Amino acid sequence: MLFFEELLFNLEFILLFAIILVEKVMLVIVGVLVQISNQNVDKIFDYLVPSRLEPSIKRGIRILVPFGRQTLEGFVLEIKESSEVELKEIYSVVDSDIVLNEELLQLGKDIQKSTLSTLISAYQVMLPKALKAKAGVRVNKKYHTFYRLVDKEYIATSLPQKKVLALFQEKELVSREEILKISSSALSTLLTKNVLMAVQQEDYRMKYEVGNDCQRKLTSLQQYVVDTVIHDTKHIPFLLFGVTGSGKTEVYMHIIEHVLSQGKTAIVLVPEISLTPQMVDEFSNRFGTQIAALHSALSEGEKYDEWRRIARGEANIVIGARSAIFAPLKNIGIIIVDEEHSDSYKQGDKSPRYHARDIAIWRGKYHQAPVLLGSATPSLESMARAQKGVYQLLTLDRRVNGRKLPDVEIIDMNLEGKNNSYHLTDSLLNEVRKCLERREQVILFLNRRGFSTFVTCKSCSNSIKCPNCDITLTYHKSNQMLRCHYCGYATLLPKVCPNCGEEALTDLGVGTEKIEEELHTLLPKARVLRMDVDTTSRKGAHKKMIEAFRNYEYDILLGTQIVAKGLDFPNVTLVGVINADTSLNIPDFRSSENTYSLLSQVAGRSGRSEKQGKVLIQTFNPDHYAIFYVRQHDYLGFYKQEMVIRKKLGYPPFYYLCYLKISGKDSKLLFQEALKIKRCLERNLVNVTILGPTSLSVFRVNNIYRYGIIIKYKKDNNLRLILSKIQNHYKTNYKVRVDIDFNPSHF
Repeated sequence: MLFFEELLFNLEFILLFAIILVEKVMLVIVGVLVQISNQNVDKIFDYLVPSRLEPSIKRGIRILVPFGRQTLEGFVLEIKESSEVELKEIYSVVDSDIVLNEELLQLGKDIQKSTLSTLISAYQVMLPKALKAKAGVRVNKKYHTFYRLVDKEYIATSLPQKKVLALFQEKELVSREEILKISSSALSTLLTKNVLMAVQQEDYRMKYEVGNDCQRKLTSLQQYVVDTVIHDTKHIPFLLFGVTGSGKTEVYMHIIEHVLSQGKTAIVLVPEISLTPQMVDEFSNRFGTQIAALHSALSEGEKYDEWRRIARGEANIVIGARSAIFAPLKNIGIIIVDEEHSDSYKQGDKSPRYHARDIAIWRGKYHQAPVLLGSATPSLESMARAQKGVYQLLTLDRRVNGRKLPDVEIIDMNLEGKNNSYHLTDSLLNEVRKCLERREQVILFLNRRGFSTFVTCKSCSNSIKCPNCDITLTYHKSNQMLRCHYCGYATLLPKVCPNCGEEALTDLGVGTEKIEEELHTLLPKARVLRMDVDTTSRKGAHKKMIEAFRNYEYDILLGTQIVAKGLDFPNVTLVGVINADTSLNIPDFRSSENTYSLLSQVAGRSGRSEKQGKVLIQTFNPDHYAIFYVRQHDYLGFYKQEMVIRKKLGYPPFYYLCYLKISGKDSKLLFQEALKIKRCLERNLVNVTILGPTSLSVFRVNNIYRYGIIIKYKKDNNLRLILSKIQNHYKTNYKVRVDIDFNPSHF
């Protein structure tokens, strides 16, 4: 008896041990990255997964978790079987589909390392708002009602019923709208009798026309570029240096057609949101519903739909601005960065401060896919890499069909602008009149919006400044408002000077709004379309304006840099630059490069069809080398001269740059801390040049003071380690903020 009792005890012990072992084996723990208000916390937290949710757990999905007294969303980054801390259970699974695939999970870690950002910010920047880890943010799916015929033996009792049932002879599903055009009562009767059954299908918000545009025959130069890219074996980026009007877009399309034929996908980046609708239209005509668009002008619902279409493999070509580089495409075959020189590809205003060109190259390596960087005015860094063989240089040095580049003339404002009460000189105005007489169109470019740069008092010389920023307010005459283009502050234009009380206010400087008024005075019959941030803020405004100008509803297109890039209007034969010195006078080492690029790009809008184009540039610096080389259409000449200057001054591409912005509300404390940071850098870094700290050109923005430190270096060594320590030190100092930007586009 004792033997059996002992045996039973042992069996119970073994069974209990087995149950514990099974429970231990079956334990599922997830490492979760959450978005919390305290940006200093950037770590993965472990949670226990209840058995009911285990089948739904995958890396890259979002889940709902308890976090202190809060309920937060987070990304599942790890799945494991043990943890060293006491665990809480997750609440629920948010997504049935993976939000961050394996590639994007890996890319996020690389962005965190290279930009010194938090890991959560690296993942959040990739996603549309509806898919970010942020509790309470939801975008509903849009559904459309269709009907299916379920009782095929039913005999219609009325003519409307017969017409409705006839629709199902060729279609399995018929839309509600189509049936309602025949009879609502017939639909109601057929539903009541269970003849028809309602079917809900998701309806995407973005619509694309079926493609009907055919391939265009390529020139020999274009064909060489296409063949070189599609037969790439080196897997190094290509730099396509093609003059304006050389047919770069057609080259892109031919390459993409080849990629699609291999069952692969493509990304096409454009720098400005204003260019995206035009590019989308061109690609839609060729590729139809295979395309998807991603850019900030879309509604949150549209972004949500487009992202899911891409992730599901329903779109093979993604077109968009900077954020489109994160599109969740699989099996990428080509990544194209159009106008690669544009600084809009760099996110410099918030973390992570990444460059889309760098992400494109990273993803190209990941997929073993070619990356094509295209521009008529490549950045000096890209051209230098091409000269060294880091990139492979491809050239389109003439326009398609043998068209000549436009003739460029310089108007010396020191001579012609002296006695002119208007901002358009007689020379420019006369050319505009001739152009309009020939029923041709004109683009006028001024890279400054508003009516005037500032308002001042003739009595006391006081200028009206923003109360939050060290900058004068810009006058917008259309609504009699003074606006700050830094913090958004706005106020009505006062009738008297706030300083002395005299009625002596006058506006100085010039913006696009004032030029528009002058054009109406000087050319009262001309139809003028102004295109800048103020006139294109409404959804779809860019596209409507571009279509209206292309359809010859306007004679003159007046705008800021929105009109300088990518636009193709066959009837434009004259481009006038009202003030070429706007970007030239900016205190930045890239000011000459930006000026050359901007003027060359806007000049390229002229004479893109059969008619010869002309460009007139008004400037107070006619002898400046940037303007001289624009006149000659000589990018390489400009490149060589600018490289000499960059080398002497120790700027890119000869050195890398890192920019530290130290900001806070106490200017004295801020300067003291900035000096401490500089001394720390000097103690710990070798073979670097440290400039600053200096106050920024606009020292105070939104009541926050700002100092900057520039680090020039050739090798990273321990730079990121030291900067990371500085960053961590100031994470708990809420009076001082330190932002770090590698290779900034501007200071």
